[in-house]
Amino acid sequence: MDLTSLIIQLIIGAVGGNAAGAAMKNYSLGTLGNTIAGVVGGGVGGQILGSLMGGGAGDAAAAASGMDMGGIIQSVAGGGIGGAVLMVIVGIIKNAMNKG
Repeated sequence: MDLTSLIIQLIIGAVGGNAAGAAMKNYSLGTLGNTIAGVVGGGVGGQILGSLMGGGAGDAAAAASGMDMGGIIQSVAGGGIGGAVLMVIVGIIKNAMNKG
């Protein structure tokens, strides 16, 4: 895991959180809340996806030649999905707490 991958995951996580908030208005946390949840989810989701799919030869090749296309796609996927999922989870919890 390098700094470039982490930055991509955080940025795409913020985008994923805001996209999920726009698509699911009843779970939206507002722009700032969606962004924060997306950034955290993007970092965590990217790390989880990286540990499940990455490791070994892919990391060695990326370190030797800079960031490879597979690593970029993995960071974008993990960050976007992680950001969206965490934003929805936090939105569900927020809605459940407001009902009680």
